[in-house]
Amino acid sequence: MPVSESASALEAQVRRALDTVQDPELRRPITELGMLKDVSIDASGAVAVEVLLTIAGCPLRGTITADVERALSAVPGVGAVSVTLDVMTPEQRAALKDRLRGGDPVRTIPFNRPDSLTRVYAVASGKGGVGKSSVTVNLAAAMAAQGLRVGIVDADVHGFSVPGLLGITRPPTRVDEMILPPVAYGIKTISIGMFVDGNQPVAWRGPMLHRALEQFLTDVYFGDLDVLFLDLPPGTGDIAISVGQLLPGSEILLVTTPQSAAADVAERAGSVARQTGQKVTGVIENMSWLALPGGERLEVFGSGGGAAVSGRLGDTLGYPVPLLGSIPLDVALREGGDGGLPVVLADAGADGAPDAVDAQDSGETAAGELRRIARELARRPRGLAGRSLGVSPV
Repeated sequence: MPVSESASALEAQVRRALDTVQDPELRRPITELGMLKDVSIDASGAVAVEVLLTIAGCPLRGTITADVERALSAVPGVGAVSVTLDVMTPEQRAALKDRLRGGDPVRTIPFNRPDSLTRVYAVASGKGGVGKSSVTVNLAAAMAAQGLRVGIVDADVHGFSVPGLLGITRPPTRVDEMILPPVAYGIKTISIGMFVDGNQPVAWRGPMLHRALEQFLTDVYFGDLDVLFLDLPPGTGDIAISVGQLLPGSEILLVTTPQSAAADVAERAGSVARQTGQKVTGVIENMSWLALPGGERLEVFGSGGGAAVSGRLGDTLGYPVPLLGSIPLDVALREGGDGGLPVVLADAGADGAPDAVDAQDSGETAAGELRRIARELARRPRGLAGRSLGVSPV
């Protein structure tokens, strides 16, 4: 093969390899985002790459450099690899934001667009202390481990806990007014807890709560998601109403415990769907029982609460509201939350590799039941009624 053809073939392989390098926050190829400034290859096969960062203080610049080096080192014929980082101009950033927003100059909630296929689950509870946030995080992690694109909005502004449950310690990255959420275990996550110092409380009233939620949904770039979870505060207050207004197509997952008092309050939280026009997808009973050393089950908080809520809500709303699952009390679930590693990924190691998750999990453990519920929710079809399919008759 002539030298010029050989060099041309090597350049083509190098560019194909760079197509596999993704921005760790935007989760799209750097070549697609306009971040690849220049590539040069000398006669010895040494490759010099110039990459444009979105902002000068990009916290993941080291990750981008390492990913470029790793991708190119696997290309036969490539020798030394050098990566130079530069920063986008304001004009280049504006073009990037325009590309990410699909050319829409007006900031809108992308999950409300007619062509959106993202299923939005608002995880609610009647009262606090039922494990709603742990359920949210583990369902999201289990779905991400299945290969779905998943996001979480921690809408519990006063009682935020999602960053800690996912082990997220760094703040979001800002590209002008656009916010890029941190990613943990494949889950893009935003929370007011990422914007406060230490363990400072957030003492806001209704209008500010609504504005914060609206900003999370408009200014945060989640990209194309299969599923978005919202971890709601307990009860039927401002945020629950705001979610119904801002995301009218969202569906409610109701978390309760078996205790009759908790079930009664949970039923009221689910009945809000009649006022907001949302659908209640199902009920999840948490802390259902405790496995004793001898194999017996101790029903610490009684029994039947989840089934009772399911049945009564079905009668109230006029359609079946299934009991999606019953999650046992499990020390591993608490330990996973304390350590920032969702229990559904504990078997997969700290990197959350999905190939280590047992697809045959039973409901005998919290991890197994949560994974089973996540699989059931992931299999639910997304309706296409009213959505453009992008085709036209000939």
